[in-house]
Amino acid sequence: MKGTSLKYLTHEGFRNVWVNRLMSLASVTVLMACLIIMGAGIMIYFNINNVVDKVQSQNVVMVYVADDATEDETTQIGTSLKGISNVESCEFVPKEVAFQEQIQSMGGDAALFEGFDEIPLPDAYKVTVKDLSQFENTVSQIKQINKVDSVRENSDLASKLLSLRHAVSIVSVGLVVMLFLVALFIISNTIRITMFSRKLEISIMKAVGATNWFIRWPFMIEGMILGTISGIVSLGVLWGLYAVAEKVFAQTLSLIGFSLVPFSEYWWQILLVFVAIGLFTGGFGSLVSMAKYLKEQGSVVSDD
Repeated sequence: MKGTSLKYLTHEGFRNVWVNRLMSLASVTVLMACLIIMGAGIMIYFNINNVVDKVQSQNVVMVYVADDATEDETTQIGTSLKGISNVESCEFVPKEVAFQEQIQSMGGDAALFEGFDEIPLPDAYKVTVKDLSQFENTVSQIKQINKVDSVRENSDLASKLLSLRHAVSIVSVGLVVMLFLVALFIISNTIRITMFSRKLEISIMKAVGATNWFIRWPFMIEGMILGTISGIVSLGVLWGLYAVAEKVFAQTLSLIGFSLVPFSEYWWQILLVFVAIGLFTGGFGSLVSMAKYLKEQGSVVSDD
């Protein structure tokens, strides 16, 4: 295809968007609805993932040091803990500090601890892990360290967090795939309707020897334009709706120690996804519709 022809056909694609503006507007509106729902699903995934990460960081493992451990052995326990690849952080908690915290937490019942000659608590290490899927294996390694008396952990919580993250991932992927297929269907049918409205023009082009690509190109450009416009506008609408959601739920979430992740951290990723989906559904949907249309019309036009 020559450069002049390519420029002309691209111009025709832009012109078709304006000529069929009502149909284009309807297509953009419906496609935007799909993309906004898809974007909402993505942001819900990011927020749930953020909550899981925060809860994970609070799912600590308490490692208690044996009473007969020397100072050097206690220090060595900390070194061994830090040497475990799945350990995110390791904080030493002296028994004196733990005892004072225990007394403060008792409030009016703190008098029960009066008269103790020795502190009834052991030294300990507060450990957080990186990967919950390796939680049990990490706890097993900790228990094997010399002079570790006992370990307090919550494997049930770790298992539930992993299940939640897995379920959210599956639902999010399923939602994205479903809405992607809906978007492809919308663009395909929009282009198909446009082709039928220009049936006579296409027949004339075929009659004078136009190649299939000469006929397809404007429709493909039209579909890609509609998809790109939908993607860009959808981002703006989604950002606005998310800002409203932040204001509505900010106070409620703050009461339980959580907040929505900033949209500004993910907008460019969502924009890339939206535009990529728009371009692909527009271009591919147009090609599929055009190929089917030409086949139904008995086209014998050369693809050269």
